[in-house]
Amino acid sequence: MVTLDFKVLTEPVGIVRILEVIFTCITFSLVGSVGYSTDSFWMWCLFSWCFCFCVTLLILVLELTSLNTKLPLSWQDFITAFAMLASLMVLVASVIYSVFFTCSVCGRQIGASVTSYLTLILYTMEVGMIRSKPGEISGFLSTVPGLLKVLETFVACVIFICVRYFNYWVFPGLQWCVAVYSICFIYSFLIIIFTIGRLLALFPAPLNKVLTVCNVLAVLMYLTAVVIWPVYAFRNNPRPNCPSVRSCAWNLLVVISFMTSLNLAAYIADTIYSLKLVFITGETQTRPA
Repeated sequence: MVTLDFKVLTEPVGIVRILEVIFTCITFSLVGSVGYSTDSFWMWCLFSWCFCFCVTLLILVLELTSLNTKLPLSWQDFITAFAMLASLMVLVASVIYSVFFTCSVCGRQIGASVTSYLTLILYTMEVGMIRSKPGEISGFLSTVPGLLKVLETFVACVIFICVRYFNYWVFPGLQWCVAVYSICFIYSFLIIIFTIGRLLALFPAPLNKVLTVCNVLAVLMYLTAVVIWPVYAFRNNPRPNCPSVRSCAWNLLVVISFMTSLNLAAYIADTIYSLKLVFITGETQTRPA
């Protein structure tokens, strides 16, 4: 039986979500009113705003009707993971659109960029509101390591989008880098899916220790990719004279190098939190009073 709970619309996080729906709607409406483009960057921006609008509206409806309590998933983990993902998607969309598609006399494009950055602030606020605080009992994705898992997965997706423009299979070194991105992406993505689906309890081994080992391996693998990718990608490959920033595929090599370093930093932070959880927290819990 459906029961309406209007309290979710008047709570601070509910108000933030309503504003997210409004601003994402305004953003993709302004972009759409300018005209349609087949540019992949333009399509990514529009998809990001539309996706965030639809999922945020769905979350509001499910919580308003209390149907979220009947879903076979960890709702807190789901909304936290989505808020983090939406923040990252809107961040990338805001930067890309403001750099590539705005000009000093493009009023609607400037307006779309402004509302997109305001949307980014709102989603960042939501992450801060719903993530777990010290001493609280909540889902894994509401913690810092859980949010880092979402970041690691998203960064890997950005790398995959950029890698497809290059013949990486020509060089064994680049093949290894793509293998690193793929293996670590699958690992982080499965952790997110298992957490949201409440399947972690079925794992036969101590999860904290397994996560720590996998994080250490991911750090070691990304360390090799941070070194190997620039060596193979930029060796005998200077930047060409491109007519514009958007049309220069060489810039994507720089993006991949930066994203590889960013993911390395994320996995290092994730490993530190995991080690702290396994060894420091575990030692405190087992220490006799």
